[in-house]
Amino acid sequence: MEIHLNDSNFDQEVLKYSGVALVDFWAPWCGPCRMLGPVIEEIAKEYEGKAKICKINTDEAPEQSGKFQISSIPTVIIFKNGTPEVTLNGLQSKEEIKKQLDALL
Repeated sequence: MEIHLNDSNFDQEVLKYSGVALVDFWAPWCGPCRMLGPVIEEIAKEYEGKAKICKINTDEAPEQSGKFQISSIPTVIIFKNGTPEVTLNGLQSKEEIKKQLDALL
């Protein structure tokens, strides 16, 4: 299951989390973001219990978007123990995202 983040729950859900958390920075008006959405949903099901899979709407969370210097979307950042380890910019394949997740698990 995906966790929907915002500026108020980001620290608790991601930065204070012990383990691997993937965060999809997206917006509803972004075509490539909408294409990536179903891929993120599939990954959330496959990695349930192994990694936390999150989405954050950049329009609704300007603080986090600025903090992580999100200049284009979609951007996927994979955190381990609260530290950003991998940043994937643009539309990515499911295989590439899984490869990056598996390397951190």
